[in-house]
Amino acid sequence: MRRPHEDPELLALVRRYVAPDRRYLKLGGSLARMNESERGTFLRRLGADAGDITPRELAVLLEGGWRERRTAAWLIAVARRTEFRERLGEMLLASEVGFAGTAYCVTLATFATPDDAELLAAYLDRYLRRPDLYWDQPSAIGALVHLDARLGADRASRFLTADGLWHQWIDGPPHKEHHTTPDNYRGAIGELCGFVDESAEHCPSRCRTRM
Repeated sequence: MRRPHEDPELLALVRRYVAPDRRYLKLGGSLARMNESERGTFLRRLGADAGDITPRELAVLLEGGWRERRTAAWLIAVARRTEFRERLGEMLLASEVGFAGTAYCVTLATFATPDDAELLAAYLDRYLRRPDLYWDQPSAIGALVHLDARLGADRASRFLTADGLWHQWIDGPPHKEHHTTPDNYRGAIGELCGFVDESAEHCPSRCRTRM
């Protein structure tokens, strides 16, 4: 893992794309809590940066810590840089750092192809078997249910049967919240995908051609 204080190249990218206004902290649920004006300004700037950053610079950010990876994933989503699909799927499955997995799930949900659904299903196949790990399982199931609705598919159902892996995970120790359902997580992922789409409207034309 590359660290900004040891890596001048990464540090320059953090200062340009990650740190301004603590962007890395706002990429997620915080967006929903902003007022309309604040969110509009934030998403316009994010869209502009998604058009400016190069694939090599994104790859460098993905070698950093959770702040860099979360930010890179959102910039990838906004610019629809689907060439990073497999890389993000591998990073989601590896789960090397915390606080970035939801961003990977949002990006895959934004790409919205069967390949993205398969990557989410692979994560769930592995980590729903680990009730001791409360990582990105809720985001992944929400993203997969979201994609099922968009694609007219049914990949999530095998996880959600009464004796399926989702219930085995959520009922297993340690205690987990039961009142929040996969449909709730689907709604949260859908809202974040909506913010990505709004930001993409402010991405230069070379980004929008990927949509």
